[in-house]
Amino acid sequence: MAPFDLVPLVGKGFGYALFGLVGVGFGAILEMAGFGDSRKLAGQFYLGEMTVLKVMFTGIIVACLLIFLSSSLGILNFDAIAVNPTYLTPQIVGGLIMGVGFIIGGFCPGTSVVAFSTLKLDGLAFLIGVVLGIGAFGESVSLFDEFYNSAFMDRFLLSDWMGVSIGIAVVLVILLAVAMFYGAEILERVFGDKIPLKRIQFLPQNRWKLLGSAALLGTALLILVIGQPTPERKWVQMSAVEGKRLLDRDVQIHPAELLNTMNDGTLYTRILDVRTESDFNLFHIEGARSVALADLVDSQYVETLKRVPKNTVLVLVSNGEQLATEAWKLLRAQGVLNLYLLEGGINGWLDTFSHSLMLDSALVRGNGSNEDEKLHFAFTKALGGSHPVSNPMLRIHGFESAAKYQPKIKLQTKKFIAGGCG
Repeated sequence: MAPFDLVPLVGKGFGYALFGLVGVGFGAILEMAGFGDSRKLAGQFYLGEMTVLKVMFTGIIVACLLIFLSSSLGILNFDAIAVNPTYLTPQIVGGLIMGVGFIIGGFCPGTSVVAFSTLKLDGLAFLIGVVLGIGAFGESVSLFDEFYNSAFMDRFLLSDWMGVSIGIAVVLVILLAVAMFYGAEILERVFGDKIPLKRIQFLPQNRWKLLGSAALLGTALLILVIGQPTPERKWVQMSAVEGKRLLDRDVQIHPAELLNTMNDGTLYTRILDVRTESDFNLFHIEGARSVALADLVDSQYVETLKRVPKNTVLVLVSNGEQLATEAWKLLRAQGVLNLYLLEGGINGWLDTFSHSLMLDSALVRGNGSNEDEKLHFAFTKALGGSHPVSNPMLRIHGFESAAKYQPKIKLQTKKFIAGGCG
């Protein structure tokens, strides 16, 4: 499933050559569109030359449609696409500053490179200013670091802001783009060609532009109808690979490995307990957090799991393994890494460590149930995480050297496929 990391697939030589060709093609298109001419670029702010708006918005909506149509059809994993985190207030201020610089200088950073490539002196002057500005920013950012990192909203999409599905957001973006294209052409006639408003033909006449607009809107509606893949659909697409890891028991870690990981100062362990609240209150491992399965399909909650520190190990726990396995599938389908299951669940944990501790009247071994997701221990009162067996490493002398298990935890780093325009 796309996106693909081309360099490991085709080798560095071919991969870098391909990237170079894409860059050359992109630069050539910008030059052919007139982006190397500061007068054309600045002209959009005077409403007489809207080529920049039309070209850039065309690129944006074509990319938008291809990305989300591919995602809808199961061709592309959108979770693996890099989306810059949102820092709302500083980005608004930065956009205003860049806009002022765009009007005064007639370029943005990328188009100044295009202009310089054709030996335009104004492009060179702007590019030198960009480099000096970047240096000045890097040296002074510590003075306003708090503001620079304020209003953090993580991976925040238009659909999140509007509270609608991605399909609806795509349709609205396409409608906005078509309206802007239409409005841009009217503005060019009024302010560029100086045609009196009463002589303007407001009814669109160009058949190809109408067909193109209909194709864009039709594709957006198709994305809306198909919808984005649910975690369950994503799991079906990736089950051949990830399902084998489950069957080979590569992700089920021994209670002793979890215990050692919890007490390893170089790692941060987050235990997600997906049992009912009542079972969680009866007994849970020290530091565990109670999480409902419904939370595991909440995009904002899942995003917090993707943004944990790189040395974090996530461990799913239920009474047995069945419920934790379902939770593991949901989270893996949404791109969460360093995710493991507790082998045998809470029952396996208690079976492993209760033998090394004196059980008291509050915790009694065996209650007659052999079902996977039922507790195999009886509790006379709710213990929560206060019982010694919730973290026996602190109570069992010499346990680490005595425990025998096959280590399975291997930390992975999330790889995003990213691109952009200077």
